[in-house]
Amino acid sequence: MSRENDPFRDGGFTREALLEAIRLGEGRFTKREIARSLALRGDAKIALKSALKVLETDGEITRTGQKSYAIRGGLPPVTVVEIVDRDVDGEMLCRAVRADGDGPVIRLAPGQGKGGRRESALGIGDKFLARLEKDGDEYYATVMRTLGQSAHRILCVYRETGRGGARLVPVDRRTKHELIPAKGEGMGAKDGDLVMVRLASERAHGLKTGAIEEVIGSADSPRAGSIIALAEHGIPQGFGDAEEKEVRAIKPVTAKDREDLTDIPLITIDPADARDHDDAVWAAPDDDPANKDGWVVIVAIADVAAYVQGGSALDKGARKRGVSVYLPDRVVPMLPERLSNDLCSLREGENRPCLAVRMVFDRNGNKRAHRFLRGWMRSAAKLSYEEAQAAIDGQGTGKAETLKKHVLEPLWGAYAALQKARAVREPLEIDAPERKVRIGEDGSVIAVERRERFDAHKLIEEMMIQANVAAAEALEAARTPLIYRVHDEPGTEKIEALSDFLPTVGLSWARGERLTTKRFNQVLERAKDGPHYETVNEVVLRSQSQAIYDTRNLGHFGLNLEKYAHFTSPIRRYADLTVHRALIHAFKLGRDGTTDEERAGLQVIAEETTSNERRAMAAERDATDRFIAGFLADRVGAEFEGRITGVTRFGAFIRLSETGADALCPVSRLGREYFHHDPSAHALIGENTGATYRLGMNVNVRLSEATPVTGGLLVDILTPPEPGRKPMGRRKGGRPPAGRDRGNKSRRRR
Repeated sequence: MSRENDPFRDGGFTREALLEAIRLGEGRFTKREIARSLALRGDAKIALKSALKVLETDGEITRTGQKSYAIRGGLPPVTVVEIVDRDVDGEMLCRAVRADGDGPVIRLAPGQGKGGRRESALGIGDKFLARLEKDGDEYYATVMRTLGQSAHRILCVYRETGRGGARLVPVDRRTKHELIPAKGEGMGAKDGDLVMVRLASERAHGLKTGAIEEVIGSADSPRAGSIIALAEHGIPQGFGDAEEKEVRAIKPVTAKDREDLTDIPLITIDPADARDHDDAVWAAPDDDPANKDGWVVIVAIADVAAYVQGGSALDKGARKRGVSVYLPDRVVPMLPERLSNDLCSLREGENRPCLAVRMVFDRNGNKRAHRFLRGWMRSAAKLSYEEAQAAIDGQGTGKAETLKKHVLEPLWGAYAALQKARAVREPLEIDAPERKVRIGEDGSVIAVERRERFDAHKLIEEMMIQANVAAAEALEAARTPLIYRVHDEPGTEKIEALSDFLPTVGLSWARGERLTTKRFNQVLERAKDGPHYETVNEVVLRSQSQAIYDTRNLGHFGLNLEKYAHFTSPIRRYADLTVHRALIHAFKLGRDGTTDEERAGLQVIAEETTSNERRAMAAERDATDRFIAGFLADRVGAEFEGRITGVTRFGAFIRLSETGADALCPVSRLGREYFHHDPSAHALIGENTGATYRLGMNVNVRLSEATPVTGGLLVDILTPPEPGRKPMGRRKGGRPPAGRDRGNKSRRRR
């Protein structure tokens, strides 16, 4: 680098000083925080930007988020890690659970992970909160607290062989091999029972053995889908003795020191089958002459912090669960029912404590002011989305109709203003329909329906977003640490895949331009009236990053917001409870705000909650898949319409139109011709004819296999492939066509 172009000299800092500042930030410092640590001002900040680019180009630092930097390969002193492998000596090897999925190998410190009387030994797939120490070039992890389900504990179906023996058949479709019971012991298990098994041996040859630890119930039960999903993902169920003792001792809070909101007709609008109600809304025209045609909106949230004190058994249990889990036939709540469905639920006509935000918007939906308060409210009504929408549409009955003029119409008026601001902000507008599995009294599936989405849904969604934004803004202004809900912009690899796909359906994506939600929305709009709209929606959705919790404000790309925190659902999300406590502390609303200990551990809480949320989502997906597979089990041989939603080297995934279920057609079932996978075209292409099965193609299929215990569906595609040109064979340099990996042609179970 020439002396005329040296950002380190121009900024008045050395390369070593900059690297040390980044190292001290432990992967959390943004450019602003790095500048603050180096006491940079004015033009020195401009030089810092160039210096960071130099270090990034030289491979000395890396991005840990959209805006933060870390020493490449560096790790924070405390983080969540996952055991990924063993070395040749049998020592456990780990990696940090991070958004970028990268990082150095971490070894378990000597004596760690062996378990004890009350805790099982750690195995591959286990996650735990670790304290990290560096010795030379190697990291060592000390276990602080284990998290989640052990991967070496496997849920199986006990199957008798008929020869006095038995087999343990894993329910996870990704597990390929059966096991045999250790020492021939079955703990009283009967044929068809679900059993929790711990690997007892990992022999190089022959079947592995497993020790049966628990008999859970029959795999043939209609509700087995939920039982399997909960056990497989290690979802905590029930509440400990200490939690039960605390919840029994709780006395309802009173209106003392709270702002009286009982004269304001706040209402809850939720799904018809909702059991807990943690948010209520109200709106009215602003009577301030300086805000003509403006609106006042109050969002009132159940005051869970008043009942769940930091460090209590209830708090520790809620933190361990992280979120409530919603399965087709049941809810596994984060909090005991006396809280989630009673004391903290904003029941119609009953007084309840709340933490509320009063927001003022102008006629165009721009927020002018907000104020947080601890209130005392009485819900004027509990309405379903359907009831509220029907009333607005002129088809209301009962209490919804009586509330129309004075309560519902002002809410819709405020929503109309908020829609104007949303249109200017232009968040990502992906159309992702949800499935609703209706369950009968016996636990079996009655129907699988597409969940309707009304303006009533969008109204509540937008008001919750505004409340969440206000929470983040208020805490930042008060300089109070908090957990943000962050959503990074898509990664380069995913955008490359998107730009390769779009031309195959007649659309384009300009490479190199700045990523904005507007660009994605333009693509969706161009596809809207065409035959590939659903496919484009799905591909755009897959191109996005996953939202996480973090103490660093990385912004929310999908919502196109600079500041965002979850505040509106403390009954079912632990992150929201931490935000409530932060608000109570920041604005002196009580003595039950964030403690010093909690503030110091917020990043760890954020990582745990992210992990727990993903665990819950996986369990919800798997349970739904299993229920639908059970629903379709007696329709094997029937024909269905569907659409190819994914292509891989081993086959095509088809989404069935009737149920929204995903089925697999293995490549070995596509006929006699050999089909190779072309990843850039998102297609399976016949080697001899060029005939093509491509992403988004509408097909008719025949259901050949439905396995409720795994949730797997296998189909045969009946629709002929699209005609195409015969591939050119080998390319220059002797390379085979893209994706020329035939893979295993044997029949696979999904």
